[in-house]
Amino acid sequence: MNNHVSSKPSTMKLKQTINPILLYFIHFLMSLYTVLTYIPYYFLFETRQEKANKIKAKPVNSKPESAYRSINSLDGLASVLYPGCDTLDKVFMYAKNKFKDKRLLGTREILNEEDEVQPNGKIFKKVILGNYNWLSYEDVFVRAFNFGNGLQMLGQKPKTNIAIFCETRAEWMIAAQTCFMYNFQLVTLYATLGGPAIVHGLNETEVTNIITSKELLQTKLKDIVSLVPRLRHIITVDGKPPTWSEFPKGVIVHTMAAVQALGAKASTENKPLSKPGPLDIAVIMYTSGSTGLPKGVMISHSNIIAGITGMAERIPRLGEEDVYIGYLPLAHVLELSAELVCLSHGCRIGYSSPQTLADQSSKIKKGSKGDTTMLKPTLMAAVPEIMDRIYKNVMNKVNEMSSFQRNLFILAYNYKMEQISKGHGTPLCDRFIFRKVRGLLGGNIRVLLCGGAPLSATTQRFMNICFCCPVGQGYGLTESCGAGTITEVWDYNTGRVGAPLVCCEIKLKNWEEGGYFNTDKPHPRGEILIGGQNVTLGYYKNEAKTKADFFEDENGQRWLCTGDIGEFDPDGCLKIIDRKKDLVKLQAGEYVSLGKVEAALKNLSLIDNICAYANSYHSYVIGFVVPNQKELTELARKKGLHGTWEELCNSCEMENEVLKVLSEAAISASLEKFEIPVKIRLSPEPWTPETGLVTDAFKLKRKELKTHYQADIERMYGRK
Repeated sequence: MNNHVSSKPSTMKLKQTINPILLYFIHFLMSLYTVLTYIPYYFLFETRQEKANKIKAKPVNSKPESAYRSINSLDGLASVLYPGCDTLDKVFMYAKNKFKDKRLLGTREILNEEDEVQPNGKIFKKVILGNYNWLSYEDVFVRAFNFGNGLQMLGQKPKTNIAIFCETRAEWMIAAQTCFMYNFQLVTLYATLGGPAIVHGLNETEVTNIITSKELLQTKLKDIVSLVPRLRHIITVDGKPPTWSEFPKGVIVHTMAAVQALGAKASTENKPLSKPGPLDIAVIMYTSGSTGLPKGVMISHSNIIAGITGMAERIPRLGEEDVYIGYLPLAHVLELSAELVCLSHGCRIGYSSPQTLADQSSKIKKGSKGDTTMLKPTLMAAVPEIMDRIYKNVMNKVNEMSSFQRNLFILAYNYKMEQISKGHGTPLCDRFIFRKVRGLLGGNIRVLLCGGAPLSATTQRFMNICFCCPVGQGYGLTESCGAGTITEVWDYNTGRVGAPLVCCEIKLKNWEEGGYFNTDKPHPRGEILIGGQNVTLGYYKNEAKTKADFFEDENGQRWLCTGDIGEFDPDGCLKIIDRKKDLVKLQAGEYVSLGKVEAALKNLSLIDNICAYANSYHSYVIGFVVPNQKELTELARKKGLHGTWEELCNSCEMENEVLKVLSEAAISASLEKFEIPVKIRLSPEPWTPETGLVTDAFKLKRKELKTHYQADIERMYGRK
């Protein structure tokens, strides 16, 4: 492998237990097979590794502070997907005219819902779902047009704000297209936000109309409507709730279908009052608030178009044969951008949810089919948390196999890892060994896009091997429309996020306090600055924060200061190596990167999630750990400890046993002694967006975690 690969195959191989003589014979057969298949491959194809070794980005000049650009955009950054389509309504109209009767948005029919009592007495709701029902491009256009007409009749004016607080579904995208078409400014809020954050977003943007679902109206909005005095109309996408009469005087609840019918009855001459311009605000996207109350990022039409132009360029052969599964929050820039990329290229988008994604998902009734099995997607986006879960679940099943099956899987896994490192394929292993694992996501995935947080090398390589497809690691922020970098599909190197997209350029700024400089050898390092038309307008009603994070250069180009620390490899690919906000100075003066500590320990089978913590008043790191229930229970059994799940997590003996495992893993990962957690707290409750301890992208909310575990912090540091 080339010199910029961060993890050697030998360090990620699985351990096998097999007779040495038999193992030698198997290796001989594998070597023979490799030689025979390699000869025609060598003469007929350019290997993946040869492609991966090519230069992908270059600095535009010889100065250390020079920006890096993709080799495909050295002469100028891309900003428009199709000629003349400089606003999102024009992009949709172009796609509608090109793919008119083709299927666009799909939703599964609910055949039956039932309550299932668990052994512990808890009741889980299970569903049996039917086939996907599809809306064509023309269907979506008509529904969006009528909905916009209806909203105008309810008093919605161009260039004014309207909020959407809803789960990911077809109606979300229809509402978004309405807003783009009629020049309404779409305010997006995560469906998992807590009450104070929702109230903050709605009041700050002064919305009078909000689009939501029956469930969210009853579970979240109902209790806070009285705190949003400007609210006049609530539109539910899936029918009117039975208790809608409880709302304050002056607030009217409508269904989306009723508003569309209202718009359809209006004169056909009643066209959008104001067409959007490229610089008009399309979306005010409230971030998931990992550092406090969410901030509204103002995103223009031209920002989004530039971002999706860059993303689309990294997905080869993107087109009408592709099927995308949408299940991440559409209020997250990764999902919204991915779906707009698909919509503009004729791909079908089938909707799902994390609870119905696979056959084994929590809401799918045993024996019925999950969404990936029915849809068989070719494209999928995921956050590392979801990929880590898949990795741990599959490896747990491998450990439960018979000795013969387990060793066969491990031999194939390690063999394929070696072949991937040389840029070669393994068609027989893919067909006979990994077909069942690949079937967990439908069996047809050709590109997995990962963003939102760093993905571990082990998990990335696992997805490459078992799902037989590239993992496009991406890097971007809401403030850059999610666009920054994406790895190219033939680049299987781990630990990197790829070269700059064709829509932007990236440079590294010296950060003296952290000791990172763009003159560092062998690789330049520094704070990542993203420049291009995808860089957004700033924060809504927050000029001070906008000035702190954004600036314009002498050429009028907008730049974003990300706060992330990066390093460029010789081929122009970026690595994320640190983060300003994650850097803590210990009492003795050592700097600890909390993210680095977490990344080194998170992939242990014993750990479901971990948050490292430190402050300048103490000399050591501590941690909060969500243990894997199955693994911790087994560890307790081996150590002769018994009790309920809560009792085990609250046990000092179990804390010490887990700490031993963490310490061994930390040493193996080459962490410094002062970086290794000295004390931990085991949490019996998982961290989900609903708990408010992680964002919708499962990033840690450090401030909330600190508050939640304040008593434990005092205990672990000794109360002062």
